[in-house]
Amino acid sequence: GVESGVKMADAMSLEIAAEHERILREIESTDTACIGPTLRSVYDGEEHGRFMEKLDARIRNHDREIEKMCNFHYQGFVDSITELLKVRGEAQKLKGQVKDTNKKLQEEGTEMLKTMDELKQCRLQQRNIATTIDKLMLCLPALEMYNKLREQMKSKRHYPALKTLEYLEHTYLPRVSHYRFCNIMVENIPKLREEIKDVSMSDLKDFLESIRKHSSKIGETAMKQAQHQRNLDNIVAQPVRTGSGKKSKKDAFKVFNMEDMSSS
Repeated sequence: GVESGVKMADAMSLEIAAEHERILREIESTDTACIGPTLRSVYDGEEHGRFMEKLDARIRNHDREIEKMCNFHYQGFVDSITELLKVRGEAQKLKGQVKDTNKKLQEEGTEMLKTMDELKQCRLQQRNIATTIDKLMLCLPALEMYNKLREQMKSKRHYPALKTLEYLEHTYLPRVSHYRFCNIMVENIPKLREEIKDVSMSDLKDFLESIRKHSSKIGETAMKQAQHQRNLDNIVAQPVRTGSGKKSKKDAFKVFNMEDMSSS
């Protein structure tokens, strides 16, 4: 009976040891948030003292493994720290270089933006100048024609002035009709036409008045010229005598000169 009791005790001991081992494995592999029910099962039993011994032994075993692992990797850890410190120094140096490069880039970028703004302004001015030149080239023929009209009016060339005015009105001004100076010219065209008409009539009246004043003198001069022409025709119509051709010609020139003197 004693032997069977010992065997039962050994069996229970083995069973408890297996249960403790299972619980230890569960503790090692389970999240700490879920470990409460596992520990409760330990304290519900009667062998929690033996479990604590096994737990302490397991902890010491893990401590030895950790120490062994740390000793094995210590030199590599020291070398890594040393390399990390070197990298840190290089990183600080690289950071300084990046700061300097960024500062230079910002300064040069600011200068470049300023230059770009100036270039943009120059491009705008160049485009405006080119546009102005094109517009002036379009307006220039009309302005030249208007100046020609003024010159013709000033020199009292009335008929050419009227032709120029017609060209200006129907050909040149419609091309630049959207400019204000063109509208002013268009408004002045009737005035210019009336001015040419008035000046032409005034010149015509002056001419007719001058003819009226000098009509007697003109008639006298016309009669002298007619008489002179008749005398010349008579001289030319006289027959040329033989041997006296030179004398007749000389006499003809003498008569001609005397008539010229009398008429002057």
